[in-house]
Amino acid sequence: MKGNDDPTRRWVQVARVLRPRGNKGEVIAELLTDFPARFSTLKQIYLRKDNGEPRTAGLQHFWLDRNHPGMGVFHFSGCTTISEAEQFRGCDLLLPFEERVALPAGQYFVTDLIGCTVFELPVEPAKLSSPPCALEEAPRVLGSVRDVYLPGESVAGTPILQVETPGGKLLVPLAEDICTRIDVVARRIDVRLPEGLNELSSTE
Repeated sequence: MKGNDDPTRRWVQVARVLRPRGNKGEVIAELLTDFPARFSTLKQIYLRKDNGEPRTAGLQHFWLDRNHPGMGVFHFSGCTTISEAEQFRGCDLLLPFEERVALPAGQYFVTDLIGCTVFELPVEPAKLSSPPCALEEAPRVLGSVRDVYLPGESVAGTPILQVETPGGKLLVPLAEDICTRIDVVARRIDVRLPEGLNELSSTE
């Protein structure tokens, strides 16, 4: 493996090595991307262990583990035995930030959502005889996105945002009628919460 000589480079984690697999130097990894097919065409990938410096490793082969959804098998160049594969246990598999897959409109990377500030909009515009003042129209800051629960992780259907608020955790469905505006560049999400969602989702 070769070290990365650019300390300012940004990275995206795409998998995490769990353990050696078989007796020919392969490892099995948890996939953290919706686009694992691209691994089949890569000649190298970056590895990081214990939050250390990312290092390049040649990628000889990759295939999906059909018996374990969400898992893939990686065979790194020069790794031919179980003991050699053991050195990769626990490694994060990374790609440079600029090599991320371009997503269609309306789709977002989890890493882009985490840390966004969430603003609550009024459910309905106030019905006043005169125009409302700016204070009445201003959205209320709920908190920031701490995590995202995806379908298949004990959550069916719509992804869920875990928002950290002063009063505890709030679970907000990532649905168009609720999350009315998502601006990952401005690090902002505007939500219009249905009646009762705040009370039902909050925790002590």
